[in-house]
Amino acid sequence: MSGVCEETTVDWRGRPSNPTKHGGMKAATFVLGIQSFEIMAIAAVGNNLITYLINEMHFSLSKSANTVTNFVGTVFLLALLGGYLSDSYLGSFWTMLIFGFVELSGFILLSVQAHLPQLKPPPCNMLTDGEHCKEAKGMKALIFFVALYLVALGSGCVKPNMIAHGADQFNQDNPKQLKKLSTYFNAAYFAFSVGELIALTILVWVQTHSGMDIGFGVSAVAMAMGLISLVSGTLYYRNKPPQGSILTPIAQVFVAAFSKRKQVCPSNRQTLHGSQSNAPNNHVTLSSDTGSLLHTEKFRFLDKACLKIQDGRPHTKESPWRLCSVTQVNQVKILISVVPIFACTIIFNTILAQLQTFSVQQGSAMDTQLTKSFHIPPASLQAIPYIMLIFVVPLYDTFFVPFARKITGHESGISPLQRIGFGLFVATFSMVAAAIMEKKRRDSDKTLSIFWITPQFLIFGFSEMFTAVGLIEFFYKQSLKGMQAFLTAMTYCSYSFGFFLSSLLVSMVNKITSSSSNGGWLHENDLNKDRLDLFYWLLAALSFLNFLNYIFWSRWYSSNSTSSSTSHLEIHAEDYNHYSFNNTKNVGADDNIP
Repeated sequence: MSGVCEETTVDWRGRPSNPTKHGGMKAATFVLGIQSFEIMAIAAVGNNLITYLINEMHFSLSKSANTVTNFVGTVFLLALLGGYLSDSYLGSFWTMLIFGFVELSGFILLSVQAHLPQLKPPPCNMLTDGEHCKEAKGMKALIFFVALYLVALGSGCVKPNMIAHGADQFNQDNPKQLKKLSTYFNAAYFAFSVGELIALTILVWVQTHSGMDIGFGVSAVAMAMGLISLVSGTLYYRNKPPQGSILTPIAQVFVAAFSKRKQVCPSNRQTLHGSQSNAPNNHVTLSSDTGSLLHTEKFRFLDKACLKIQDGRPHTKESPWRLCSVTQVNQVKILISVVPIFACTIIFNTILAQLQTFSVQQGSAMDTQLTKSFHIPPASLQAIPYIMLIFVVPLYDTFFVPFARKITGHESGISPLQRIGFGLFVATFSMVAAAIMEKKRRDSDKTLSIFWITPQFLIFGFSEMFTAVGLIEFFYKQSLKGMQAFLTAMTYCSYSFGFFLSSLLVSMVNKITSSSSNGGWLHENDLNKDRLDLFYWLLAALSFLNFLNYIFWSRWYSSNSTSSSTSHLEIHAEDYNHYSFNNTKNVGADDNIP
């Protein structure tokens, strides 16, 4: 049995990295810096953007809301582009550096536009004189949208690479490094929490009291600090070189399997053995290394991509669109098998959407007074879970993980799938708490304090610590060695789908319940007339059903992984074992399979 080849990493000059000089937590710390500053910059813009659109650009409420929604959705969808460019052509470091400056230019342009009166419509109070306010159009609107979507493009492409590049600093083939990798994922979420907390408190306060031009300028400064942090670690990074197009090998497997759909796979799976070296010389593989990968029995129709049909010319090489290696096919199988796990987090992010919309409206209908002269902005309630998390995350990594590690033997304490599942289960109680508090608010004879709705934020923040980090760790640790950034980007798409599903649910619920005497659960703008509590109960039920659905798919994934690992059908780089359709013997290999 051949040994597993270690992954290839290089330093900033393209030379092989030195384990004593490159990588590790020291290098990852610089990446944590840009992660904290970047989320700080964009969260401050996103949380107050609707206020700027209404008060300064004089957009209508519906247009402002759609603009914010489209912006957030675009950021998360563009994460796929960032992951693709990183894994295929640029690498994580250069993708972050290039698109980090794109994001910075967007913040600067937003600040300039907010500062110069000639780039905005004439001042006007939308509350008292809204009909006569002139909406920003033409060049003024164009400059704004160019600036906004420069931020979206930059942030979307930077986000998945921050996690991936930080995790790349740890060698997964080293048990000690693998334990530190788990610590890094927790540290990354801690950095995210700190950035969000500062954005929701200090930066939002600056925007409110000093103007949006200063607020956008502060976001630009924060982004510049993040880029400085990134560049400062250049000498310490271990970089994974890009692999060429990551989508072409995936397409090749499906095309090859479809072209041979009428063929029959052999009952002896060992005859399908092959490796990356089997493919034609110009073949681009999905994996950067030639280590062993276990053959799986999942999605057996894809195995037909490995069938070699003899045409009388034994030494003729087939096109990579007709013949694929087993390693290549198995990596496509892995990619397909993680999709159900990803899909189970969409409902989770639909709940997050409620905390950023309806729960803020709940707070607006409650007593926000903290002292005689200070009132809590309802939007600042989103900072509550991050205050908790900056204390809980270090405690989790310092005490719980080592304790659980002794019991389970897992380097992360509990497996990523267990961590995701626990978070999905806890999220249900966030909506239960929200429903109970909303019923209490509606039935109360007096205005309740805004602090009554803090439990739903705290519970969801606790569940997010498990689900969000577990999902990122789960995706990153898949055997797709050349696709870490792209897989990380998929976790961000879950946010986009979750927010879209939220909008769809609201529309469906209103349509279905419109026959009631109240005209729908969420038909009015007055929460005292709406039945938000029933909508929360519906989400709680959907969340619990989603948890049960997740249990099914996680067991399906685990059982398939277990059956694969017990099959002992390992693939090695020296094997040359494509199956010959007209001959039961392997082409170019010995009859005996190791």
